[in-house]
Amino acid sequence: MLAIWANQLNHGTPVKHFQGKSSKVQSFISLYASVALFVDVFILLGFTISGVCEEVGKASVPLGFEVSGFDKTTTWVSQNGVFSFGFLEGGYLTSINDDNNDGVYVGIRYNLGNKVANLPVWTVGGGLRVSENSTFRLSEDGRLVLFENTNGLILWSSNTSKLGVQKASLLDDGNLVLLNNQDEVVWQSFNSPTSSLLPRQSFHFPQSLRAPSTKSISSYYNFVIRPSGELALVWESNVTYWKSGGALSSPSPISTKAARFDSDGILGVFDATNKSIWSISSKDFQDSSVSLRHLRIDSDGNLRIYSWFDELKKWKVGWQAVENQCDVFGSCGLYSLCGFNATGPVCNCLHEGTIDGGSGSTGSDLSISGCKKLVDLSNCKMRTSMMVLKHTALYGLYPPHDFDVMLNEDNCKAYCSNDTSCIAATSKNDGSGLCTVKRTSFISGYNYPSLAAVSFLKVCLVPQAVSARNANPQGEGTANLLSSGRIIAHASAGKFVTALGLIGLATALVTLTLEILVWFVYHRQKDTVLTRIPFNKDAKKNPQYSALVRLSFEEIKELTSDFATQLGPSIFQGILPNQTPIIVKSLINVVVSEKDFRAAVSILGGTHHRNLVAVKGFCCDQKYKFLIYEFVPCGSLDKWLFDSERNTNELHLQERLNIALGVARGLAYLHLECQSCVAHGNLKLENVMLDQNLVPKLMDFGLQGIFQEEAGSSSESASERDIYKFGHMLLQITRVKRNPSLNDDVNRLISEIVETHGLEGRDGYESVERVVRIALWCVQTQPFLRPSIGEVVKVLEGTLSVDRPPSIFAFRAGQQIEAEEHNEIQELP
Repeated sequence: MLAIWANQLNHGTPVKHFQGKSSKVQSFISLYASVALFVDVFILLGFTISGVCEEVGKASVPLGFEVSGFDKTTTWVSQNGVFSFGFLEGGYLTSINDDNNDGVYVGIRYNLGNKVANLPVWTVGGGLRVSENSTFRLSEDGRLVLFENTNGLILWSSNTSKLGVQKASLLDDGNLVLLNNQDEVVWQSFNSPTSSLLPRQSFHFPQSLRAPSTKSISSYYNFVIRPSGELALVWESNVTYWKSGGALSSPSPISTKAARFDSDGILGVFDATNKSIWSISSKDFQDSSVSLRHLRIDSDGNLRIYSWFDELKKWKVGWQAVENQCDVFGSCGLYSLCGFNATGPVCNCLHEGTIDGGSGSTGSDLSISGCKKLVDLSNCKMRTSMMVLKHTALYGLYPPHDFDVMLNEDNCKAYCSNDTSCIAATSKNDGSGLCTVKRTSFISGYNYPSLAAVSFLKVCLVPQAVSARNANPQGEGTANLLSSGRIIAHASAGKFVTALGLIGLATALVTLTLEILVWFVYHRQKDTVLTRIPFNKDAKKNPQYSALVRLSFEEIKELTSDFATQLGPSIFQGILPNQTPIIVKSLINVVVSEKDFRAAVSILGGTHHRNLVAVKGFCCDQKYKFLIYEFVPCGSLDKWLFDSERNTNELHLQERLNIALGVARGLAYLHLECQSCVAHGNLKLENVMLDQNLVPKLMDFGLQGIFQEEAGSSSESASERDIYKFGHMLLQITRVKRNPSLNDDVNRLISEIVETHGLEGRDGYESVERVVRIALWCVQTQPFLRPSIGEVVKVLEGTLSVDRPPSIFAFRAGQQIEAEEHNEIQELP
């Protein structure tokens, strides 16, 4: 420490770097500073001799210290000379040229000589821009305040008036602290980081770093730490475009987590026991030529570790979170595309028609990137067309909520072209079959040759005459001479032109009136529905519309009125904006990646059968997963059979057998007619829905087989298990018993059902016998003895005969069972 002071004295370090102008002492300032410096040296020598030494050097200022915005040369420097506090010009905060530099900032920066090297590390108010006619003061009541000189308006305060503050110190590590008379820290800038983290500075939830503002516009980019300990880069609070690993699954006060940036170039997350959860290191880790480091979120939205090399007198990037700058959400701003050339990432305008060509466009029409906003499609003089952008992905910024539809490239283009609310769409050619639709004109994107995506942007179709006129704006050219020598009388020509003008005017007025009327009716109807629900328009236009639509959790809550009507366990009723009812099923305990979930939902959405409930959409949120089904009005078969308020004989035996046949046909479609066998996996009465014509429709099919692995010890396949479940359901339907016995004699079962329903004649008996026998075949304990679902359908249709089942179901206890001698199912002639 003595060496530092001696060095500063020998090199004539100006005293003004250790103080500002005091509001109490307006004269003899040089004398006061010299005496103060001498006293400090004397005290420091005394402490050193007695063996007492401060661990961190500090330059302190008393109550009443202030710095003015008019005096840029008066700064407050840390004792090691590395950090400086004072008023900063806008260029210090960002490397982007800020043409709207109408103010200054107050904060801490490096003190390394040149302006480029003096990067800011902390700013008052998170980058608060103020006029030069402002003052920063350590007031007599112990507050740090920033105020305007003209009216005394306080722009920022540390709110420390009741903490006994006696002085302020700028420490050698860049931390600005307020100390009481016991030299205890009562406030520090490290507890309110702005855009940077310095070594030894901790980062706790809910702290965040915000990227510096550009062109007087507040940045949307933030670096946050979540309760789980996960670090993330987010755009506003809506879009996460980078996150760390190693987050704890069950956040709790006991496992308090913090991030910390160390001087050797390591950024890590630690739990309460200081155990590392996650960490990364700079590529110049422990490089002896690096003397300074800091972590910073830049104005381009990327998080970087910067290292200072003394020999080069230059900052270098040792690590950055997002390797591909184009993967930063909204990297190039509105109406722009992020791409690459030989020098690195570049920004281009989305459409050449949006480039500001110096035609006097207003500022409101331009984005930060200088690209003009997209043309309002409602003002197109002719119809619209779809511009194809190969190797390009687009996304909406405001709001950043695109939705996905399962469509191929051609259908994706057609979908957006036919949907008046669609502005652009991106078709993924990565095998997912996703078509991402954007309904906002606030669009950005990225493109590079290896990107497997094609985007479609809706633009106005430019008439050929207009194009020709634009190509030759001066209207120069040769006149076309008439091929004949006829002379047209001027008077006749004038009358003719006048008549044509009147006819044209009348036609235009009529057309304009009709257009206004149509516009009024259309928008009046349009305002009555919620257009942000993606399949609103198409579902209203076509009830059989089958494209799967992805919804957010908030949209699910909106459709179900916050899950107001519950139809069953994890099943809720909802309604589309066009008043079409739907069923929303919550998938509980489904642990699957988003890619696998989408693939599974794509399989389910591709099923179409009269006896299956159609899958309309899905939600794949981080915490919640839902499937959206068509609404089946008459409820489940379970309620029809066993509801105490309903007459159990309301369904006649033949109606119940028809329902059983419909269930078998739906199951046969899943097993035999899909591209690959889809096992239902959860076949029960509660998952058989009835429409208004009592046509059964299977619900909840395919979920367990797709999302859950089968037990390794199971001796039967999922489809064989479906057969067993169907046999049990068949006995429930015919006997109207929730838990029918499986040990009854076949003949006794048949006689019971015949007598219960008063059936007469051979035909009634044979139909019941056929149903009971096939049901008991289905519940055989040995899976290889069970029939296929195709055989079951034929038996129920009456085109296939069936023998007695070879098990205890056919014989009384104690009788010999000869299963190997049973007769197989045989085709009827």
